[in-house]
Amino acid sequence: MSHDVLVLYYSRSGHTAQLARLIARGIEEVPGMRGRLRQVPPVAPVTEIAMPPEPDEGAPYVSRVDLVECVGMAMGSPTRFGNMAAPLKYFLDTTGAEWASGALAGKPAALFTSTSTMHGGQEATLLSMALPLLHHGMLIVGIPYTEPALTSTTTGGTPYGASHVAGGRGDNVISEHERELARALGRRLADVARRLATHA
Repeated sequence: MSHDVLVLYYSRSGHTAQLARLIARGIEEVPGMRGRLRQVPPVAPVTEIAMPPEPDEGAPYVSRVDLVECVGMAMGSPTRFGNMAAPLKYFLDTTGAEWASGALAGKPAALFTSTSTMHGGQEATLLSMALPLLHHGMLIVGIPYTEPALTSTTTGGTPYGASHVAGGRGDNVISEHERELARALGRRLADVARRLATHA
């Protein structure tokens, strides 16, 4: 029997989406686990035009069913002044029914982000995303220092979650250490989710 782990993200320039795919790959390295890639739609001050039901590119938009069906979740956003981007915050603000029903309670969660600069608020953003998930009763999973790349990286990667330094022009490719840590986070999240689902 296989279980899905939701990999939910918002990505503006594509860097966070790349991390999402790496985390999903790590999830699928764990037997019986699948990564379910989903994104949140953008928000805008003018809302007279309805968003299309599916995005032009990338993963499908997230639905309430995804939250209920998955046994764990990785959530990612680019950094906006040391915080998550507005589209992801807006989506989370609409999950009151899931909070009331406990749909996410007891499920493991992991976090990821991308910034343009090395000290652009990666850790603050990861922590900001953890707060609503803790209110949902989720169990936060990070990256332990047993991962050698965590002490070797000179780019992204933190114990709070996977990260990437995109550069001021957004032209930095994801480094080998960033790749290793993103996949390691996916594997760890999937392993915890599988253990919890098996013993539920």
